[in-house]
Amino acid sequence: MELEILYQDQYLVAVNKPAGMLVHRSWLDRHETQFVMQTLRDQIGQHVFPLHRLDRPTSGVLLFALSSEVASQMMPKFAGRDVKKTYHAVVRGWIKEAAVLDYPLKEELDKIADKHADQDKEAQPAVTAYAPLAKVETDIAVGRYATSRYTLVEMKPETGRKHQLRRHMHHLSHHIIGDVNHGDGRHNRSFRDNYDCRRLMLHASRLELEHPITGEQLDIRAGTDEAWNRVMTAFDWPLSMMAPQD
Repeated sequence: MELEILYQDQYLVAVNKPAGMLVHRSWLDRHETQFVMQTLRDQIGQHVFPLHRLDRPTSGVLLFALSSEVASQMMPKFAGRDVKKTYHAVVRGWIKEAAVLDYPLKEELDKIADKHADQDKEAQPAVTAYAPLAKVETDIAVGRYATSRYTLVEMKPETGRKHQLRRHMHHLSHHIIGDVNHGDGRHNRSFRDNYDCRRLMLHASRLELEHPITGEQLDIRAGTDEAWNRVMTAFDWPLSMMAPQD
């Protein structure tokens, strides 16, 4: 497959990561054969250095450096708050108003990969700003209710904890559709059956940062895939709702 390149110069390259694709090879997923890093390296003919990560089921803007020197310059910016990330998600229930959730998260440890890690580490600060963009109520019964309610929400994480957005929405009882670890299986099944949507409805739609070499302000945006667009159409939500409002 060929990745969609969103931005490229001699220092950086950004792609629109497909949902379900791993960023790099992992011994936890030995059976996988396609990875963003290797695919992109083969596509552009040079080594790439990841500057941040997106979970396997998440789609959207993923930025790489084209040298280890640029990567070392950029990593502190991602670790701090110099890079602005905007995500969109479809969640169960109606979110009535914009807010900022400040809810610390304990580190999620993998049973195999993190078996020697500190199990009693204190919860780390985690902050997410979120705002509802559109709501819908369908006549499809899920669980004990005759109808189902969903919200299209914009989220801007101010910290970068593992699975932060999924866990924060779970904390608010507005589970992200398609989340098999922190979501609601009944709504996930409903989306598969009624909208042919088998993905996590979480998309990294925008990345804003200062170019490490030129100082230019970069604003990199990623469009959505067919499954996402099917849901937007079914709910009569125009894709323009996800365009920046500034």
